[in-house]
Amino acid sequence: MLIVKKFGGTSVADKERILNVARRCKEEYDKGNEVVVVLSAMGKQTDVLLDMAKDINPNASKREMDMLLTTGEQTSVALMAMALDSMGVPAVSLNAFQVAMHTTSDYSNARLKRIDSERIRMELNQKRIVVITGFQGIDKYDNYTTLGRGGSDTTAVALAAALHADACEIYTDVDGVYTADPRIVKDARKLKEITYDEMLELASLGAGVLHNRSVEMAKKYGVQLVVRSSLNNNEGTIVKEETKMEKMLVSGVACDKNTARIAVIGLEDQPGVAFKLFNHLAHHNINVDIILQSVGRDGTKDISFTVSEDNADEAVEIIERHREGSLRCQKVDLDKNVAKVSVVGAGMMTNAGVAAKMFEALFDCGVNIKQIATSEIKVTVLIDQKYVEKAMEAVHDAFSLGDGK
Repeated sequence: MLIVKKFGGTSVADKERILNVARRCKEEYDKGNEVVVVLSAMGKQTDVLLDMAKDINPNASKREMDMLLTTGEQTSVALMAMALDSMGVPAVSLNAFQVAMHTTSDYSNARLKRIDSERIRMELNQKRIVVITGFQGIDKYDNYTTLGRGGSDTTAVALAAALHADACEIYTDVDGVYTADPRIVKDARKLKEITYDEMLELASLGAGVLHNRSVEMAKKYGVQLVVRSSLNNNEGTIVKEETKMEKMLVSGVACDKNTARIAVIGLEDQPGVAFKLFNHLAHHNINVDIILQSVGRDGTKDISFTVSEDNADEAVEIIERHREGSLRCQKVDLDKNVAKVSVVGAGMMTNAGVAAKMFEALFDCGVNIKQIATSEIKVTVLIDQKYVEKAMEAVHDAFSLGDGK
């Protein structure tokens, strides 16, 4: 069997954890399996590098930031190969350039285009464990690029697809996918399995266990994922196309605090205004989520929407730049003290009343809803950030998702 194992930053945060991961990889290797390991940077190493860059040049180019940040993963893979070697296991570390992991040139948020597998195959044929940098690639000019938040998950899935691996295991500091973040909701329950679509919604809505682009890729190429803990041997959660069990009405509750609400006030109430607004943002690769447009009055209307907090200031700056030109709006408001809370479940497609039940739970605990968005398998509300924990617990309780229920 060929197995791809991905370990996050907390799993390789220090010497003991690196040796722990090395032992787990050795166990797999000793069973006669081929092993490819994908690593993130150690613990808080990425934050350390970001602080160093900010100290030198707060306005450093994205190209140079990517050049800097890729060193974090290179440190991890080299140390892991050394750890395996110390245990008598032949191993080799490779970075994105050595593998040839081709990406677009969107620094800090590049997308994988293809992976050359020849070098990996050659190393596996020599009975080595191959340890590969996650989160990074190279563009057509041979510049290093990074894949954005959670990019190591995407690297692992892409490698599993390119190598036609028999399994892709994602190791984190939690032992699977839960009905809610167990740090917020104490009686959250671990799921045995979940569909790609449900996991994709949860990942997109703030569940930090898997990155949404990795789930998207796994679904596209039919890569079955297992989410497990690197700190114990507990069974994890399987992410796949179909689940055997009867579809639960709601599989999970997620929250996303990395969000901001932008309100564009006093736009002209005429065709093409919304297109102009969101086209300006799209040109700068800014993703927009919950959108609400008011009923036009006195020849004007308001449009409010959410973006990730990371992109909020840039989005406002873009709108302000066009405020007196193509947009002709009165003002732009920004609110960063908001959060999204969502319920997700494939069972919602055949059951009415999920939204009403969620809204009732929020009403009962005194949480006001600012905006609402729905799809076939999710309902998302925007609320004040300070009420996130209370809202999560109330909604989780309302759908009886906890242990022993």
